[in-house]
Amino acid sequence: MKTFVIIAATWFGTGFSPFASGTVGTLGAIPFFLLLSEMPLWLYLLTTVAFTLFACWSAGFGEELWGEHDSGKIVIDEVAGYLVTMTAVPASWQGILVGFIMFRIFDILKPQPARWFDRSLKNGYGVVLDDIAAGVYACAATHLALRFL
Repeated sequence: MKTFVIIAATWFGTGFSPFASGTVGTLGAIPFFLLLSEMPLWLYLLTTVAFTLFACWSAGFGEELWGEHDSGKIVIDEVAGYLVTMTAVPASWQGILVGFIMFRIFDILKPQPARWFDRSLKNGYGVVLDDIAAGVYACAATHLALRFL
């Protein structure tokens, strides 16, 4: 079980990147998005919700394992946030790139309520829900930006 959680929470080891592990984890989410992008929207959304719940569990277990709140090794939250960002975004290089950039911007800035989740919830939900909130903002910004490209 411990190995499974390490693989999941670090998103196949991308969380062990010596620099910018969140960015590397988000890059690691792109192949997963491409796999899910062929699904009908309703199934994509259902899968994203289920994955987000799994990410909360995995992140919480990872926090216990490493003894740190929101450890830099835990990047499954970035994967969930990127999936939210990419809701109904075309799986084109433009969509993937704009979504990536927008998600990283909003994940770093953490506008409310993302900042509240990040600071107030001290468990796997806190680790993941700030990225989900950032993903909602990034999704709107991505759709807006793609209208002008």
